Amino acid sequence: MAAAHSLLARIGMAHPIIQAPMAGVSTPQLAAAVSNAGGLGSIGIGADSVERARQAIEQTRALTDGPFNVNVFCHRPAVRDTSREAAWLQYLAPLYDELGVARPAGLHEIYRSFRDDPACVQMLVEQRPAVVSFHFGLPAASAITALREAGIILLASATCDHEADRIELAGVDAVIAQGVEAGGHRGVFDPEAADEGLGTMALVRRLVTRTRLPVIAAGGIMDGQGIRAALGLGAVAAQLGTAFILCPESAANAGYRQLLGSARANRTRMTRVISGRPARGIVNRLVEFGEADGSPDPADYPVAYDAAKQLHAAASAQGSLEFAAHWAGQGAPLARSLPAAQLFATLVREMAS
Repeated sequence: MAAAHSLLARIGMAHPIIQAPMAGVSTPQLAAAVSNAGGLGSIGIGADSVERARQAIEQTRALTDGPFNVNVFCHRPAVRDTSREAAWLQYLAPLYDELGVARPAGLHEIYRSFRDDPACVQMLVEQRPAVVSFHFGLPAASAITALREAGIILLASATCDHEADRIELAGVDAVIAQGVEAGGHRGVFDPEAADEGLGTMALVRRLVTRTRLPVIAAGGIMDGQGIRAALGLGAVAAQLGTAFILCPESAANAGYRQLLGSARANRTRMTRVISGRPARGIVNRLVEFGEADGSPDPADYPVAYDAAKQLHAAASAQGSLEFAAHWAGQGAPLARSLPAAQLFATLVREMAS
């Protein structure tokens, strides 16, 4: 527990609970509520411009004096393949036709990787949030050095032993053990490599016995009992994402909330169809169509996401929820619709019971 006390004390956390970043769902209000309660709130800026990211950090800081985490995407920049992208759009054509909208003439790389964004590195150095976390891999060594020299504590997601080894060698402060149960994008460094699909329990124990870094458990944890179990496995804290989606402070829209509160939350799947990278969410028509026999490979991440977002925009305007990214973990049926502060207090009570 010395490592646990050291990391949490360095960050300024009173409780070993981290609200996952969840780009597009987390908000300054949600992060601040968790940080104000003694945990570590998070915002995800991987899909934002540098200026929008700066504004989100400033908005969060205005709402809390506590520490918070800023998450960035360190994915490999998209490998553009015009024939692959054209084949994917051709395959999706019946869905565009059904919705009565024109098929896009082409697709775009809608997110810039932190690995190729020196302006974002500089913005974070200037803003100095307490914590910055990396997903999909690691940035350049120079970026890690700059962030560390700014006094920022660094976290990075790992889904296997090899990734955790790289995180430790890079000089990151702690590793987030992301089990296959987790909702949203799987943090694999190389999406083309074989993925053993380790669950949270096995992964946490493997990393606790392997690395000198503090280990944070993530994936399928929805209540205080799950947090307590993760701590019992040797984790210093637990990161919860899906558990916070139904909080009124999140940016989840009415349709997302409706699905997460319904029986459909019992059925989640890891899929590349929506974004081009493996991600777990509630199964919908787009997922089933995109994974049908004979379907081509989706375009690379995040190019495929451009196609999905355009489909969703058209479908949403017609009242359909069947083409959206409703990310959720395997614990989704356990989600509770509570204000963030009340949910956090409940988690703390459950941990102690």
